Amino acid sequence: MGSGSPDGRPQVQGADPATVRRAVETGDPLPGTRGFAGRLDGRLLRDVLGRYPLFVDGDDLTSWAFEPVQLVDPVAVPAGHVQTEDGFRRRWSLPSPSPSGGSRAIDALQSALEASLEAVETDGLAIAFSGGIDSALVAARLDAPLYVAGFPGSHDVAAARDAAGFLDADLRVVELDHGALEAHVPDVVAATTRTNAMDVEIALPLFLVASAAAADGFDRLAVGQGADELFSGYAKVANASEDPRLSAETVRGARDEVLQTLPDQLERDALAIRAGGVEPVAPLLDDRVVEAALSLPDSLLISSRGDRKFALRLASREWLPDSVAFREKKALQYGSLVARELDRLARQAGFKRRMDDHVTQYVESLRG
Repeated sequence: MGSGSPDGRPQVQGADPATVRRAVETGDPLPGTRGFAGRLDGRLLRDVLGRYPLFVDGDDLTSWAFEPVQLVDPVAVPAGHVQTEDGFRRRWSLPSPSPSGGSRAIDALQSALEASLEAVETDGLAIAFSGGIDSALVAARLDAPLYVAGFPGSHDVAAARDAAGFLDADLRVVELDHGALEAHVPDVVAATTRTNAMDVEIALPLFLVASAAAADGFDRLAVGQGADELFSGYAKVANASEDPRLSAETVRGARDEVLQTLPDQLERDALAIRAGGVEPVAPLLDDRVVEAALSLPDSLLISSRGDRKFALRLASREWLPDSVAFREKKALQYGSLVARELDRLARQAGFKRRMDDHVTQYVESLRG
């Protein structure tokens, strides 16, 4: 927290100050980083996708931190904004390039993925792995142990074991139970300052995987975050014209709408992983991958037969068999069974489903 390091150097996470300074000067939203946030030249700033969390203390812009727990009234700095004399102004917005289809688009995506993954240092690295296309692609290109969290019999543990076999990779299973959930809900709530059920259900397995990796001596955790948003992994995007949750009528428009939710999600995930004792690494959110994804047409986001993340699946054939590349995956909170079991714990504790948002009420009861 505060106004800079003791020797006066800028405090910026995620990228070197010179690159960030050029991005501020030119307005380039994708300057070749995996995101950034912090204080530079006396101004707070956060990249266009909010890949690094940053907070101020209420209206006091002189009091800031990378973690909300360090502030009395933490308020997230909006993604793509730079501090001004009276608040924040938007400096960066995602580009909207004309769509580029065919094999050229897949080749460009493959090149971006290859460059991003090759740039990841594997010393001290573990990989959060669920057996789906996103984490499998990361695991196929990085030589590091894989970690999956889930209850016995969960979809994610089974899928991870199957995919790890194809990759001939070392898989470590973090087997969950009710005691682990009850014990660590307060840790997740403290780190993220969130108590709503869905956020906690997603953050818990990330925190527990991160904690297991940290206990084994690793200090970084590679994740597949961002792929669902960038490449249209959600059913509501595939059915954009009919889904009342979205205002867009096209797949690309719906994808761009969903991308606006990323800063809030990435903030939660990064804080949960850091609370577990490691630093997140998100190669699928590299600027080069983002740029390639933004140029994809509707037909490469959703195939004619309804395959979501179609371009990513086609591009991954370079490194993965189709049985992994085209595997459907459940959302983390469901694939790990954390959502189901947290609901069970809530009901056992007297928070019945007829109550308004009963799991959130249960989480709040555990805060202490």
